[in-house]
Amino acid sequence: MSGLGVGLSMFAAMLALMAVRVPIAIAMFVPGAVGYVYLAGDAAWLSHLKGAAFARLNVYELSVIPLFLLTGQFAIHGGLSRSLFRLAAAIVGHFRGGLAMAAILASAGFGAICGSSVATAATVTHVAFPEMIRHGYSGRLATATLAVGGTMGIQLPPSVILIVYAIMTEQNIAKLFAAALVPALIAMVGYFVTIAVVVRLRPHEGPAQPRKTSAEIVDTLKDVWPVAVIFVLVFGGIYGGVFTPTEGAGIGAALTFLAGFVKRELTPEGIRKSFLGAATGSGMIFMIFLGADMLNSALSLSRMPSQLADAVAHLGVPPLSIVVAILLMYIVLGAVMDELSMILLTIPVLFPTVVGLDLFGLSPTDKAIWFGILVLGVVQIGLVAPPVGLNVYVVNGVARDVPMAETYRGVLPFLVSDAVRVTLLVFFPILSLWLVRMVG
Repeated sequence: MSGLGVGLSMFAAMLALMAVRVPIAIAMFVPGAVGYVYLAGDAAWLSHLKGAAFARLNVYELSVIPLFLLTGQFAIHGGLSRSLFRLAAAIVGHFRGGLAMAAILASAGFGAICGSSVATAATVTHVAFPEMIRHGYSGRLATATLAVGGTMGIQLPPSVILIVYAIMTEQNIAKLFAAALVPALIAMVGYFVTIAVVVRLRPHEGPAQPRKTSAEIVDTLKDVWPVAVIFVLVFGGIYGGVFTPTEGAGIGAALTFLAGFVKRELTPEGIRKSFLGAATGSGMIFMIFLGADMLNSALSLSRMPSQLADAVAHLGVPPLSIVVAILLMYIVLGAVMDELSMILLTIPVLFPTVVGLDLFGLSPTDKAIWFGILVLGVVQIGLVAPPVGLNVYVVNGVARDVPMAETYRGVLPFLVSDAVRVTLLVFFPILSLWLVRMVG
């Protein structure tokens, strides 16, 4: 069998294992191991295994992942999401659909110190969903908004997806964080416009609330200032060159712990759960890393990535069409895979192909950053789009009285907004690169 045939067989085997609910790390590792043995022999495979795990995990930059996960866990158990939603609701709740907009704002604020989409969706839903229902919001708009708002957890720094992408492609984490800010702002504006259109067409789904007084708004500010201080210190320090992203993650974890402790919301049990949650999440990510490394090592032996890059180079089609096709493929993969697995599996194969294309005259570094933001945008769509939509499942796990079909119907208008945003990012790379060039 040719190398290309072996590579395709490994992909097929991986998908088959995933279809029967084998954990994703094992579903990638087993076909990779079998393929490696077939191509190089069992002695070479055993020799590879001897140092593969150490080589992957003995990377200083990887420590940023558990540190930012710990920051998010401290934020979850420290009650910061509740304060964020109260402030956002006080500011925009008097608009029609204002509480839905407040949920987006709260998700963005929480995501800016959390880095996880699922954690953001679950945490803000516990706080915001009961309030939205109590004030007469429809279950469809409430759950759809919370599912979509949860994606702000990976669209904004410290996005775990961007960290993994940066490590895999050897890019600067701080530059990728900066590149994500403008697209994330565009996403927020798009979600606000979507909510405004929905409640204009169906006013009963998001009734306006009484306007809060200035005193009431000021009262909500006193519980939110720790979030602002943490964000400014951590990311101001990273962009200002005061400390590295890893050091910033450590400082963020310490400050979030102190904030929860001062608020008297972070109990000893909450601290235990925070460390356990960060350890569990880190272990899952690192196991997926090892499974993906095994499969990607076998794919390298099969020469499938280089053959694919060579075939693409001789297709004779516009380079931008290839990028669009790759993004569409990610949307399809989002129906069967989680976002982290997609990144770990596909980037080693597709990244060299994209960097080798002539795209708007961009330098290799600019193409790498721009492509990372594009991938982040379409991966985020997979978190809410049917038939899987992990965030939808997370939100409906809390909002059990709302049929999942209703949530998916509510998500559809937001997907239109996402499609517009990704199209803008594809045709106008400056939207992703402008801030990078300003701070770089």
